[in-house]
Amino acid sequence: MSIEKLNFRGWPNSYKLSNGIVDLIVTSDVGPRVIHYGFTGGPNFFKEFDSMMGTTGESHWMIRGGHRLWKGPEDRLATYALDNGPVEIVAEELSILALQPVERETGLRKSIHLTLSPDSSSVEVLHRIENTNALPVELAAWTPTVMAPGGVGITGWPPRGTHPEMLEPTNPIIMWAFTDLSDPRWKFTKKYLLLRQDPANPVPQKLGHFNDHTWGAYSLHGGLFLKQYFPDGFAEEHPEFGASFEIFTNADFLELETMGPLTQLAHGEALTHTELWSLHPDVPLTDFTDAELDAHLLPLLA
Repeated sequence: MSIEKLNFRGWPNSYKLSNGIVDLIVTSDVGPRVIHYGFTGGPNFFKEFDSMMGTTGESHWMIRGGHRLWKGPEDRLATYALDNGPVEIVAEELSILALQPVERETGLRKSIHLTLSPDSSSVEVLHRIENTNALPVELAAWTPTVMAPGGVGITGWPPRGTHPEMLEPTNPIIMWAFTDLSDPRWKFTKKYLLLRQDPANPVPQKLGHFNDHTWGAYSLHGGLFLKQYFPDGFAEEHPEFGASFEIFTNADFLELETMGPLTQLAHGEALTHTELWSLHPDVPLTDFTDAELDAHLLPLLA
């Protein structure tokens, strides 16, 4: 295990957490943000916007790439609060904590705490949002991960069954006004939802759903990124018609997003939201059928 301070693409105060299997890079000149996750010596599974690397202090929100923590549900002001300034870093043997100052726009204080397994690619990602306002605030943790272009995003439905043995509905599927189910980038199977990232197609697409074992995967570079989240509550407690997972794409990237339940925070209270990440080499997905996905994905799910 090692933690190294380095200049990452113009940010001189970045930190790399490595166990010789995978590397994670966290920025401290802006954030909190995890800008890199990949196998040691290999490419980044996360998107990097080249024109936004190494810059700070912008007067407008910058997507930049990587993994971030947002206030949900989406709000044009509060969700897009600026994260273009420095954050405090606490580095320990197995972990890095990135702690943001209180946001001027929202009165919230966000942090991301990464704990890397010493002998595998597994990472526990603990998100925390604290309310420093005098009045209560209702919000949900929302954690978009911006994936590099050219891959396929995958998520799974709750367990399937047969009719008439199972008559009750199992989960919502959430659409946006711009969702187009005829778009060829979508693929639906009995057990899975897939969305292909296509740099030649600029039209945004998005869907959401709820699963009490929420997960999203991304097939890229012959490997697989996987993030998992176990909701604390039922679909009706989550915003945006009950979403615990959302998937979005455009010409630049694909996002895998998890969202926690709506929570009322009094002054000084905080919520937490935990994801489990892992990277897996040599996952040869080609046909994306139920049988192929079952064979490769089911053994990886916690």
